Amino acid sequence: MMGEMITRNLLHRPIRTFIGVLAIAVEVALVVLIVGLTSGILNETAKRVEGVGADVLLQPSSAGRLMGMTNSPMPVKIKELLVQVQYVQAVAPVLLQFNSSGGVELVYGIDKSFDEVSGGFVYLQGHGLEGPDDMLLDELAMQSKHVKVGQKYKLFNHDWNLVGIVEHGKGSRIFVPLSTLQDLSGATDKASLFYIKCTRPEHTEDVIAEVKTILPNYTLTAIKDYVSMMTTTSIPGLNAFVDSMIGLAVCIGLLVIFLTMYTTVIERTRDIGVLKSLGATSPFIIRAVLYESASLCLGGIVAGVALSYAVRAGFLKAFPTLAVLITPEWILRAAAIAMVGAVLGASYPAWVASRKDAVEALTFD
Repeated sequence: MMGEMITRNLLHRPIRTFIGVLAIAVEVALVVLIVGLTSGILNETAKRVEGVGADVLLQPSSAGRLMGMTNSPMPVKIKELLVQVQYVQAVAPVLLQFNSSGGVELVYGIDKSFDEVSGGFVYLQGHGLEGPDDMLLDELAMQSKHVKVGQKYKLFNHDWNLVGIVEHGKGSRIFVPLSTLQDLSGATDKASLFYIKCTRPEHTEDVIAEVKTILPNYTLTAIKDYVSMMTTTSIPGLNAFVDSMIGLAVCIGLLVIFLTMYTTVIERTRDIGVLKSLGATSPFIIRAVLYESASLCLGGIVAGVALSYAVRAGFLKAFPTLAVLITPEWILRAAAIAMVGAVLGASYPAWVASRKDAVEALTFD
């Protein structure tokens, strides 16, 4: 009986039901996509740093956890000290530059030592960096920029020759010669970081300890530790932003459910009077309102998950370099958040419905 009554109530006002389901769907999609976007970007960054193949990362003391967040490049000659450290196999200086034209992306200025650390690129087209104006892109950057090998590409007000397309996953998506990027950025003989490869991974801590004695004012991080730090909770301010966006999404869902159920209760005052005259108790009325709200929420959750995947597919098609990580864990969390919000939003209308007097409700016009 309860199920049939709820179904008929939802179908009686299809537009209002659709709006309620859509609001919950937007709430769920916002939570899933916001967390998925931040987690995806951090996860992708961590994978690309790990993909370089180094064991230790050397940065200035002012460097943040996100690469490139420093204006204090280091002298390239530091490499001469690092290669003499026991258990160090190779060292690669890298100059980082942000490019904000057409999106935010990190450009790597590299030399031949980058191949020594990373094991070399996997070339899908073309060849490696040979001239001072040569450029490499990974395949995702190529799709995003709609360019081909042999074409010119303007970056930092400089014309580059796109000479090769490489497999993605090694630090950046754009690679140019270190010396040329140094000249363009006014950082002659400077590097933003050094990738250090040990002779064996188990020597990582020994290398870090010895380098700290030589360069005490620099930040040394094991790559495995750097990768583990790439989470929303470990980046200052990012976790607060995610929580704020989730809170905003919850408010949207709660207010829409409240308004939907409150107007529903007002419209069905006479129906509530009939139910009470037939012996329906206050708990029965409350359950009916809450169950109806939960039904709306379940429909919204299903629609929200579908909307999340559809929006992600659209984003990835338009922006191939974008990373949106949708996980079962956050789908369940978003569903739980939406359900709690729906119950809270329907609680007051349910209480109002249960308090209505049967006689007054029957005379309501």
